[in-house]
Amino acid sequence: MSGPLAGIRVLEPATFLAAPFCGTILAEFGAEVIKVEQPGTGDPLRRFGTETECGDTFVWLSEGRNKNSVTLDLRSDEGADLFRRMAAESHVVLENFRPGTMERWGLGYDRLSRENPALVMLRVSAYGQTGPLRMKPGFARVAHGFSGLAHLAGEADGPPVMPGSTSLADYMTGLWSAVAVMIALREAERTGQGQEIDIALYASTFRVLDEIAPAFDRLGIVRSRMGADTITTVPHSHYETRDGKWVALACSTDKMFKRLTEAMGRPELAEDPRYATNPERVARRAEVNAMVATFFAAHDRADVLALCDRHEVPVGPIFDIADIFADPHYAARGDLLRAETRAGEMALPAAVPRMSRTPATFRHAGPALGVDTERVLGALLGLTPEQLDDLKRKQAI
Repeated sequence: MSGPLAGIRVLEPATFLAAPFCGTILAEFGAEVIKVEQPGTGDPLRRFGTETECGDTFVWLSEGRNKNSVTLDLRSDEGADLFRRMAAESHVVLENFRPGTMERWGLGYDRLSRENPALVMLRVSAYGQTGPLRMKPGFARVAHGFSGLAHLAGEADGPPVMPGSTSLADYMTGLWSAVAVMIALREAERTGQGQEIDIALYASTFRVLDEIAPAFDRLGIVRSRMGADTITTVPHSHYETRDGKWVALACSTDKMFKRLTEAMGRPELAEDPRYATNPERVARRAEVNAMVATFFAAHDRADVLALCDRHEVPVGPIFDIADIFADPHYAARGDLLRAETRAGEMALPAAVPRMSRTPATFRHAGPALGVDTERVLGALLGLTPEQLDDLKRKQAI
């Protein structure tokens, strides 16, 4: 193993996507991530999405990257004992079962940290480890609703819609989790003491909804759906071009609006007191949006992008995935990683962030179920072939 996190061992009994995405990030930067899966079935993520020739889905091949797959039945005495022994030799455990599940298996933090006081344990759940809803099940779509995000997605006169991806809260939680694990590892390195990390799916998206909390608390503002618009700034939306394509305009300051009016050939609008300042434009949202929409509708997308670029107006195309695959900027930066997998060569999203000295590495796509069991248990715990055979007979691995 190489990379800035080389030497960090992570046990990942978590399933699906939130906590496992944290493991994916850590693995991309050198951590040894041991994916602990149920014998025979494995992580349900293997069957979530479009199935490939190898039997696992595209999602699994992408998000299971760089991990070792070990099968353990944590519900069995033998499987739980093996997990405890592995945790004693590890730095991090990632779990996202309903609160109390790990304790029921004898694998709670209190038990695991007896043998390993520096252990960091990430605990992801729908509503967190505390509170009246702690035992309720939930997935990302439910978290989008509970966090307030889904309420903001959609047209003003339409129903709340899915904000782009059903898995957004999972990915957001994975990102927060990676940050939290690194903080906890730094503290453990400094003091020798590990800790538990409690992250709720809904909280990961609620935290990034800009000013909605203080604006309601102080002014009673309940923001609702605005389609592509933004409550604080105008024009700041999506506009259709003459050739039926779309662009995203971010015009968040008066200086940017002045540049836009010059690109539109109407510089007088920036001097007009009705439009010169953002508060005035917000008060005339429909009027301003109509003028901008008329301008974009009179040009093909390529032409309007070039015109706006000349005037340094922050505007860009709204891409679908076919556009992304054809785009030279994506290609130049290597944002699509071509990799050999068990289902053949395919493109996967490249790692983020881009580091100058310690870049992420791609070693392999999502592994076959249990492919590393014997190697990992033999090397980490010193189990003999005879012991491994006995555990197989008992269906503990």
